[in-house]
Amino acid sequence: MTDTDFDRAHLWHPYTSLRHPLPTYAVAAARGVRLQLEDGREVIDGMASWWCAVHGYNVPELNAAATEQLTKMSHVMFGGLTHAPATELGKRLVSLTPEGLNKVFLADSGSISVEVAMKMAIQYQYARGRKTRTKFMSFRGGYHGDTVGPMSVCDPETGMHALFRGFLPQHHFLDRPPAWTGHPTDGVSPEFVERMTSFFAEHAASSAAFICEPVVQGAGGMRFYHPGYVALLRELCDAFDCLLILDEIATGFGRTGTLFACEHAAVVPDILCLGKALTGGYLTLAATLCTDRVADAIGNSDVPNIMHGPTFMGNPLACAVAVASIDLLLADDAWHTRVERLQSSLARHLRTAPPNSLDMDYDWTLGLSENQRELIGDVRVLGGIGVIETTRPADVAKIQAFFVDRGVWIRPFGRLIYVMPPYVATDEEIAQLCEAMYAACDCPDLFFCK
Repeated sequence: MTDTDFDRAHLWHPYTSLRHPLPTYAVAAARGVRLQLEDGREVIDGMASWWCAVHGYNVPELNAAATEQLTKMSHVMFGGLTHAPATELGKRLVSLTPEGLNKVFLADSGSISVEVAMKMAIQYQYARGRKTRTKFMSFRGGYHGDTVGPMSVCDPETGMHALFRGFLPQHHFLDRPPAWTGHPTDGVSPEFVERMTSFFAEHAASSAAFICEPVVQGAGGMRFYHPGYVALLRELCDAFDCLLILDEIATGFGRTGTLFACEHAAVVPDILCLGKALTGGYLTLAATLCTDRVADAIGNSDVPNIMHGPTFMGNPLACAVAVASIDLLLADDAWHTRVERLQSSLARHLRTAPPNSLDMDYDWTLGLSENQRELIGDVRVLGGIGVIETTRPADVAKIQAFFVDRGVWIRPFGRLIYVMPPYVATDEEIAQLCEAMYAACDCPDLFFCK
C-alpha cells in the first residue's frame, strides 16, 4: 500500500468523509509562497495554510528561533513553572494589542482560546453575582471553532447545530450586519442599529457576553461589515453591562489592513482571542487576552482561578517562534507595507475598485465572459483578503484539480473562492492566483447546479 493509499484509507482530513474522501496532494517541501508537490509540480499557496503562514514558508528568522529553542527545551509544563519565551511573548502581546488588554492566557489552538474566553465571561458574571448570565449573544454567519463552546456560537444554520442538538448549548443570534463595500459613503444602517439595540434589550439580561469576529466574518462566509457596528457593540455591551469578546484569530496581525481588525472601529474589547498567524504558521499556539477589570473580578471571587489548563499551555518552542514572528512582522513596519501592497494588488487583479476609491462608476463586470457573468455574484477585497462569491457552489474535487493544474493552491468552500496569501507574495504571484480564480469561473462544469 502506497502512502497515498494509506492516507486515503485511514487518515481523516478536515470536513472530509473517509468513505468518499476528497483527493489530497502530497507536499514534499515549502519555501517562500510556494508548495512543492511530491509529483514535482509547484503551486503558489493562496491560502497561507489556512491564513497562518503570513511570512511564507521556510523563513530563516523563524527557523533560527525554533532551532535555538530546541537546544534549550522544546516543552516544559506551565503549571508552577515559567520560562523566558512565554514572558517575552506576553510582553509583546500586551504591547501590541489595544491598550488595556493586560492579562494573557496562552492556549494551544484558536478554538481553545475561544473556549477560554467564554469561560472567562461566565466566571466574570459569576463573580459579579450574576449566576444566571450563562448565555452568549452573537451574529449569524460567524465561525469561532469546532470544539463545543465555540461551535455553539457559530452560525446556527451552517454551524452543525442541528446535528448536535441536545448536546450544544443554545444561545442568542442576531442577523448578520449588512455587507460593507469599503466605500466611504457606505455607512451603518439606522434600521439595523435599531435591531441591534432591541436585541440587547431582549437578551442581555441572560447573557455573559457578545462574541463576534470584528469587521470580517471568516469561515462563515468571508463577509465584510462596517466597523461602525463593532463600535455600536462596544456601546451596547457597556450600556447593558455585558462583556465584548472579539475573535481575531483570523483577522489579527495585519490581515485586514490594521494590526487588529478592532482598530478599524477604535474599539477595545473586554476579551480578545488570537491565533493562526501568531507563530507565522510554524506551530499551534493561541492567546486569550482580557482587561484588568475582567481579571480582577474573577480573581476576587470565591472561584478565583480560570478553570482551564492545557497540557501544552505556554509551550516554549511555540512561544519562541511566536516572538520571532512578531518581531519580523513589526520590523520596519513590514506588515503594514506588505498588506497595503497586497490589498492594492488583489484589488487590481480581482478587478474591484480599490477600497476607499471615489470612482463610483467603476464596473468590475466589464470584460467578463457570459459564463463569468452568470457564475460571479460578487467580488470583494479588504487588506490581504480577496473573495469571489459565486452563484453556485464549487465542486471541490474538480476545482482543486483545476487550480493545481494552473500552478496555484486555492481551496474554495461552498460558493466562495477566496485567497488570503502570505504577505510576502509578489504582484506576479497574486496575478496568477487571481487569473486562476477568474478562469475557474469560466468553467461551469467546476460548479454544482443550484
